[in-house]
Amino acid sequence: MTDEQIYPWLDQQWRHLIRQQAQGRLPHALLLSGPAGVGKAAFASALAHLLLCHAPNDGQPCGHCRSCELIASGHHPDRLFLTPEEPGKAIRVDQVRDVTGVLHSTAQQGGYRVMIMDPAEAMNVSAANALLKTLEEPGQDTLLILVCHQLGQLMPTIRSRCQRIDFRMPPAQVSRDWLAQRLEMDADAAGKLLAIAQGAPLAAVELHQSELLELRRTLMTGLADLLRERTDAISLAQKLHKEDLNHLLDWWLSLLADLVRLQAGGDQADLNNVDMTKMLTAVANRADRVRIFSLLDRVQEERKSLMLRHNPNRQLLLEKLLFDWRALVR
Repeated sequence: MTDEQIYPWLDQQWRHLIRQQAQGRLPHALLLSGPAGVGKAAFASALAHLLLCHAPNDGQPCGHCRSCELIASGHHPDRLFLTPEEPGKAIRVDQVRDVTGVLHSTAQQGGYRVMIMDPAEAMNVSAANALLKTLEEPGQDTLLILVCHQLGQLMPTIRSRCQRIDFRMPPAQVSRDWLAQRLEMDADAAGKLLAIAQGAPLAAVELHQSELLELRRTLMTGLADLLRERTDAISLAQKLHKEDLNHLLDWWLSLLADLVRLQAGGDQADLNNVDMTKMLTAVANRADRVRIFSLLDRVQEERKSLMLRHNPNRQLLLEKLLFDWRALVR
């Protein structure tokens, strides 16, 4: 079943849209913009459920009508999801045309038709242009919800035709308390996990409940071993090149940001990668600042290239970055 809930830190955005709906001013397109891992997709699903319910009560779906039963089964004909067919791939024009064709037909349950696109920045140019036609001429009682993690990757013409709702990272204390309760762990452990997830509470949950922590551990151990000359760049690249490159580069960027923070006189307690403090301190004491910033720029460029759905030689990409990492302390 699709996750649908309003997390405590999103109550303000929820109440704003509920007021708009009550006043008959809900737009035909919403752009939910903000960092990944704060609950935008669950928010979108909760809003779709509310709009499709036949007997909502006080801003909540009834849970008993035919529409609510269909949503509970995961097969409501008027609630459409549009995502890449594979993680990291583009949303294609034929996918958009299939969904928008349904949106312009009569709602099977006699009310709203709602489309949720996640992530909206995954559309290629042709798909975005196809969506523009629907944004310019939406059907009656139609709502398009675009979930976007990287606003700069979305075409300005798409952004301008949606009402934007901004989502931000919740305060650290709020996230830590929520995470500790959710995962039944102490506040200190929750804080460390949250730091690794760069403050995103749902990303922290995903880390805890998946194999991502083990993948991160493999990367961190490999980077430390490379500095100690216990492994070499080519061997480590061979070990990692089939893994999720997006996560690897995100964690690497986080490490480099911590190095910049340490060299600027930052407190060790403020590091995202607090479990790697020993390695980070050693590198910060020895590495040239120019080289750190140069590698930071390189990793950011490779991450951006992946978001634009370029298809690099993964082995070669990692080898080059790993040679530069090793060179930091030479």
